[in-house]
Amino acid sequence: MTDLNSRPGDPRPQTPELCPTSPTPLGPSGVMLASIAPSGNPAACILPPALRKPRLRRWEAAEYLELVHGVTVAAATLAKYASVGGGPSFNKGSNNRTPLYPIAELDRWALGRLGKLVSSTSDSGV
Repeated sequence: MTDLNSRPGDPRPQTPELCPTSPTPLGPSGVMLASIAPSGNPAACILPPALRKPRLRRWEAAEYLELVHGVTVAAATLAKYASVGGGPSFNKGSNNRTPLYPIAELDRWALGRLGKLVSSTSDSGV
């Protein structure tokens, strides 16, 4: 796992915090329902607090993609994709220079990059 304190002065803990525990609600049939994080993203419970924002900076987006989807992509690669195309869509920040990647777009891009599931190596995957 990547070192979560790789940035100087980064206050994030070494181990990700878990979402607060609460009683798991029961559905209409009496079956326990899955606990969903406050953001609606179940993966948010395993993320460090700094990655639980609706939009992430480029280095945070790279870390998010690796932690949640297992897609290893460097922040510099995301910068190249922003210049030549092929990467996740992003918003420009208030100063028109800072790229901010919406979590939903990162999820969509990662799933598209992973491709469809195949059951054998002879499947084409398309």
